[in-house]
Amino acid sequence: MSIRDLDFNNTGAWPREFKIGFCVLLALVIIGFVWWFWVTGKRDELANLDAQEASLRAEFETKQGRAANLEPLKQQLAQMEQQLQQMLRQLPSKTEMPDLIVDISQTALATGLQNKLFQPGTETPKEFYAEKPIQLRLVGTYHQFGAFVSGVASLPRVVILTMHDIALKPANGSTSIKPNSALELAGTVKTYRYLDEDETKAQEAQAAKSKPKPKGGK
Repeated sequence: MSIRDLDFNNTGAWPREFKIGFCVLLALVIIGFVWWFWVTGKRDELANLDAQEASLRAEFETKQGRAANLEPLKQQLAQMEQQLQQMLRQLPSKTEMPDLIVDISQTALATGLQNKLFQPGTETPKEFYAEKPIQLRLVGTYHQFGAFVSGVASLPRVVILTMHDIALKPANGSTSIKPNSALELAGTVKTYRYLDEDETKAQEAQAAKSKPKPKGGK
């Protein structure tokens, strides 16, 4: 009997060898389909794992590079903090501030400026320094103002004056400015000093008190 003579509607009547062959063929087809679907799924999973591996490797290399640079960065930060402290120490201290205010006022008088107003205001502490505003109104020539700035710069301590809302105009109601005409400078300048260790600790304690507590904390 040949394959052409087989009746596929009555497989039970097939000879034994054909039944065995058909079962083997059917099993191979089923195994092939199962294998194909299983391998396809594993290929997708393998691709995802490869992508995860590449991402984790890149993250590891980035963190490794940061870790390698961490110690030099710490040393650089420590050096910068030390330099900042040295620069702050060049500013006047709390005890030197009153004398410094007097020196600034005396410097203005020594250069020939007319001191119409020189009124120090309330000091305002900042993170690591304190600023003190001074309201002033000075009258003099360009050369006298230049000599005043030069005199302040030559004081023993480093003096920083920043100008706020400063106006410079002709004095005595004049409408024109001549080479030696009198000018009036009015406004506010701020000078600065460093905070001593006790003041810094007090600021840190105050900041800790004002820091909001986490929810659920006592």
